[in-house]
Amino acid sequence: VQLVESGGGLVQTGGSLRLSCAASGFIDEEFAVGWVRQAPGREREVLSCMGRQRGKYYYQDLKQGRFTISSDPEKNMVYLQMNNLQPEDTAIYYCAAVDDWGHWCTALRHYDYDVWGQGTQVTVSS
Repeated sequence: VQLVESGGGLVQTGGSLRLSCAASGFIDEEFAVGWVRQAPGREREVLSCMGRQRGKYYYQDLKQGRFTISSDPEKNMVYLQMNNLQPEDTAIYYCAAVDDWGHWCTALRHYDYDVWGQGTQVTVSS
């Protein structure tokens, strides 16, 4: 599995960004992909996740309201739409995955993901 993030950058408070993750190489038909961030001095935090089970995709946003995960399976892309960004959202944002995962993705903690992208920096100026 390979994951490549893009779309980070500098944005003003209240602004929006959409992060992209090119995800390829899944072997199993059931897998999970999550967006995880790490701010300086803080533990990694799972923001949203998605998965495929029995041929269907599902999506779960764990930070209600401002972060939304989506995907385009035909393009092997996973997205994170981030709205009303605040300075405390400044962090490195990672796309992470688990192949051969047949359970609900919300059961995954950040340390359960075993494939990670290189990360993309998001900086929110006040």
